[in-house]
Amino acid sequence: MHAWIASHGRRLHDRTAAGRALAAQLTSYVGRPDTLVLALPRGGVPVAYEVACSLGAPLDLMLVRKLGLPGQEELAMGAIAEGGVQVLNQDLVRELRLSPELIAHVAASEGHELQRRARLYRGERPPPNLRGKTVILVDDGLATGATMRAAILAARAQAPARLIVAAPVAARETVALLRPLVDELVVVETPEPFGAIGLWYDEFAQVSDDEVRAILQRPTQRPPT
Repeated sequence: MHAWIASHGRRLHDRTAAGRALAAQLTSYVGRPDTLVLALPRGGVPVAYEVACSLGAPLDLMLVRKLGLPGQEELAMGAIAEGGVQVLNQDLVRELRLSPELIAHVAASEGHELQRRARLYRGERPPPNLRGKTVILVDDGLATGATMRAAILAARAQAPARLIVAAPVAARETVALLRPLVDELVVVETPEPFGAIGLWYDEFAQVSDDEVRAILQRPTQRPPT
């Protein structure tokens, strides 16, 4: 379980630049036919596209939804992912005495959004088969790590040969939390204090569904010569 961190406290320009900086830390996977890059939509998609292009690897999605606290949606009480995976922030659940009914209500609502995105982004195409693959999970940043933990569990359930988490920016405590769960963790910046992901980008506009669909239609692998 390795963690490669090249932190200089720099701000990132945008998700495209962040993806290229991240790809520079993943050169050992260039041209490997077993490698698959999975983006966490929506913000992780433009980052992962740059990674996939640099590696010459196919790009797909790991659909995950944060379970935001009602009224404070940016505060993650957990997350869900494809395959029925649910992860809870047990410390927060205990501290705020969140009821199972509240959690179930939010999870059901986010589950509908997860299904909507699956239909919109993939259409009739099935999720990728991860068995025996080297899988790189990519997001535009790691704050609490709840959504990425759900993504890790969902990916592990499919028995990949190797699982890597990669993000341009992450909170240091989240890096420590996720490191034991994967084979390798790659981060460009770990600023302290962290605050929020968007603070470490010059441009951090919301990524739209149309942008996600357009990016997924672009080739990432060079045609054979």
